[in-house]
Amino acid sequence: MKKNMVNTYALGKFSKDLSAWKTREDALLRHENKENPYDKFTDPLARNFIRDRYHVGPVTKDLVTHSKVKDVEATLRSGTVPGVGLVHAPFSLLPTRFPAYFWKQACELDPIFNELVDRVSLDGKFLQDSLSRTKQVDDFTARLLEIHAEMMAVNKKEDIRLGLHRSDYMLDSETNSLLQIELNTISTSFPGLGSLVSELHRTLLKQYREVLGLDSERVPRNYATTQFAEALGKAWAEYNNDSAVVMMVVQREERNIDGRPVVVVYFRARYAPNDYPSEVEWSARLLIEQWSAIKCPSISYHLVGTKKIQQELAKPTVLEKFLDNEEDIAKLRKCFAGLWSLDNEEIVKSAIEKPNLFVLKPQREGGGNNLYGHDLRETLIRLQNEQGEALAAYILMQRIFPRASLTHLVQGGVCFEDLTISELGIFGAYLRNKDKVIINDQSGYLMRTKVSSSNEGGVAAGFAVLDSILLTDEVIITV
Repeated sequence: MKKNMVNTYALGKFSKDLSAWKTREDALLRHENKENPYDKFTDPLARNFIRDRYHVGPVTKDLVTHSKVKDVEATLRSGTVPGVGLVHAPFSLLPTRFPAYFWKQACELDPIFNELVDRVSLDGKFLQDSLSRTKQVDDFTARLLEIHAEMMAVNKKEDIRLGLHRSDYMLDSETNSLLQIELNTISTSFPGLGSLVSELHRTLLKQYREVLGLDSERVPRNYATTQFAEALGKAWAEYNNDSAVVMMVVQREERNIDGRPVVVVYFRARYAPNDYPSEVEWSARLLIEQWSAIKCPSISYHLVGTKKIQQELAKPTVLEKFLDNEEDIAKLRKCFAGLWSLDNEEIVKSAIEKPNLFVLKPQREGGGNNLYGHDLRETLIRLQNEQGEALAAYILMQRIFPRASLTHLVQGGVCFEDLTISELGIFGAYLRNKDKVIINDQSGYLMRTKVSSSNEGGVAAGFAVLDSILLTDEVIITV
């Protein structure tokens, strides 16, 4: 206990010095004063950290280099961050404690979810039937289903199937359990920056171990970047065409590929309606699906990742249609949060009466789409009054309540302390060629931490920071 008190004091003083340094550095930059800002600190931890953070740390240099300026405010601030022309990616100063028991559980689930995605993707009728009502009120989902139906009509086979997924979880303090939030099958973000933050935290804990009293080896190695790249490379190799290329579909204009054949298409974009501003984009998506190239994801894998399919898979006896191993089925069910169709009148009534216990989710990816509290209640009442199929555009999910903790966050060059909660994403890679499974691995992780008062959790949207985990031997009692 005494050691923890010392660490808390040291970290608190460290944080204050870091913020004070930032304020002073800004003033020095404005007045072109050549005075060394480090000389004003008596705390060696803060002084050394600041020097390493902005001048010699290759990991943090990469964090800045790979960041993007997202808004005007960030652009105006970027000139005040010492030594760089861009605002760094937001991150936590130190890793977040996470029980090793739940880390092991999340890693063990990943290959099972990878296999489940593949098997569900092969059942076109299940996908079409499950989303049949949703497409009547959701134009975006309807267009995806149209492409899927066209592929079914011509019996289009995807012999080589590649999935780069991420399954997101939170630790629920109410049930003391690891519960899944969602399974992402398209554009699984931040394997690169997530890996860098893990390495940053390992470096800091190793360098300042005597002061912080934390073991850097308790931060799991994170090889998401290399493992995803390896999966793309192996998919390319399976196609067996040395002159071919891998094409990335992104949200800005692509360069042409000089007429060379494409054997792997990775969708970094095309997961949201605003990625399809005209019929040109929809025609391109259909054309890509018609190619013999490996798609990551294929239209079938894309549909498996929708919220509605997640809710359908949570129904009794549905997993048994796709998986044979009873132990694997039990492991998946254990991590399922409550998920309901809005056909369930009793659940809808409960959500209106107690909206803080639920989350209302549309069929959208990318963050900022879910509804909570008052907004949830008002939307449900409005949808009920509209009658018809309007309710089919959404699902209801049990709200997860993680335990909050004080965390030091670094955003825009400023370090501050706030009460936060975290979300763990486990990356998974799956590659299959007909009956041969080439890759089915857990492939690194992404930890995102946000202020506990925020409902949303996107890093790019400004709600959360990148983080990593510090494994603890906390004793877990599950019911």
